[in-house]
Amino acid sequence: MVAQPQVLALIPARGGSKGIPRKNLRDFAGAPLIAYSIAAALQAETVSRVIVSTDDEEIAQVARAWGAEVPFLRPPELAQDDTTDFPVFQHALEWLAQHENRNYDVVVQLRPTSPVRPKGLIDSAVHLLMENPEADSVRGVVPAGQNPYKMWRIDPQSGSLQPLLQLADVPEPYNAPRQMLPKTYWQTGHIDAIRTETILRRHSMSGSVILPVVIDPRYTVDIDTPADLERYARLMQEPELEPVDPLKRRRSFPGRISTLVMDFDGVLSDDMVYTDQDGRESVRTSRSDGLGLDLLREQGQVNAIILSREENPVVSARGRKLKMEVFQAVLRKDEALRQLLADRNLKGEEVIYVGNDVTDLPVLPLVGYFVCPADAHPQVRRQADLVLRHPGGRGAIRELTEMVMKSINETQTGENNGT
Repeated sequence: MVAQPQVLALIPARGGSKGIPRKNLRDFAGAPLIAYSIAAALQAETVSRVIVSTDDEEIAQVARAWGAEVPFLRPPELAQDDTTDFPVFQHALEWLAQHENRNYDVVVQLRPTSPVRPKGLIDSAVHLLMENPEADSVRGVVPAGQNPYKMWRIDPQSGSLQPLLQLADVPEPYNAPRQMLPKTYWQTGHIDAIRTETILRRHSMSGSVILPVVIDPRYTVDIDTPADLERYARLMQEPELEPVDPLKRRRSFPGRISTLVMDFDGVLSDDMVYTDQDGRESVRTSRSDGLGLDLLREQGQVNAIILSREENPVVSARGRKLKMEVFQAVLRKDEALRQLLADRNLKGEEVIYVGNDVTDLPVLPLVGYFVCPADAHPQVRRQADLVLRHPGGRGAIRELTEMVMKSINETQTGENNGT
């Protein structure tokens, strides 16, 4: 058998960023920027170890909290504005060899400033490098947005425009159709996979034979200014993309379900409130959702409960109509749910919770499955195990109850068949 290569994922993260102070710790779509590179490395099947190289103790603490190792702090002289990658990686590899007697075949560089990475990218780069012994490294690239054959420089003597590049078989490439010009690519900070001997023996971060791993340009992100943090964070919510997300650890639908716990506003209602001139409030709910809960109750396998922050008696009135138990005016849902599980000897892994806003998120680790409507808060949609197709108060609960009943029927059928 061929031994698996030892692959070190190394994430450089100095503390003294000038463009965005404390950049590596800044919030990006709900998590510290550095957490995205750590998550990508932890999810990669080819990576043996994940280390953050930093000179900053706070960054080290955050990195450890998100699952990376920080076995050393980088010397201050290797954390300056003009410090290049090479001495940082040389220091890390030599430190590990000297202090831990650990050596690696490949080192993967994951820059925190390119946080939106497609799933499987790291493994693709490592496999490409190992399948091509002549290659010194693999670098992530995207198709160039602007073709350099149509770029110019200004001659300092004459002030006239001079083409940046020439083509032997195209007299005036800057006037040629794009289709006649060679394809060009732009390197990104998503990934570099490098043989460690290239760094330690050839004193290079790439070597002379560099293979490309071509990345979908929609993932192209380089966090350089404070505005970039907010602008690019929206990519984490794009349904067409599947980036590695440190906040999204989706679990499988429970095999056994004993309890369905749900919020009211934005789940059983459409999160709107009608207020008359006397201050009386009313909400809108779905008869379809109500029928789904009736059918679930009649099946007799799952107990449904409302757990709401709302104090308005409309919540208890709707609960009575649906013959459901109601807990309202609950400010800390995690504490209330933890107490409920203990009092009734319920197993958290058999509980499905449905919520729509950030106040619901603390219950996520207490239950086996967390579900949200299609119009839930973006942070909730990202962290939920399941995002329903229907919005709150307009079919979301009916959609879920049908899934629950189908799962129960399939389980019973399997048990009856002896499978």
